[in-house]
Amino acid sequence: MSFTDAIGTGGFSVSVATTSHRGFTPAEVAARCTNRIVAVADTAPPAIRQQAEAFRGHVEKVVEFYMQEAVNSDRTTVCNALTEAGHPELATLIRSL
Repeated sequence: MSFTDAIGTGGFSVSVATTSHRGFTPAEVAARCTNRIVAVADTAPPAIRQQAEAFRGHVEKVVEFYMQEAVNSDRTTVCNALTEAGHPELATLIRSL
């Protein structure tokens, strides 16, 4: 479960997002990232808005894919370090996450 709150003050906004008993998933981080990269004005003409929303969806999928690749790569690095340090059973547990 996540909670997001934004406060806008004079062109500057602050967002807070939290989870309960877990970290953020690549999909959640990708959505937050995409919202910072692609902005669509409420006043944009419908055709432009539709095109921008389609672009936002594509960007979000690309960001999510590469975030997951980063997670997988980091787990490989951690598992290899644990195995080399003599903890293959711990590496196996991490690999199964």
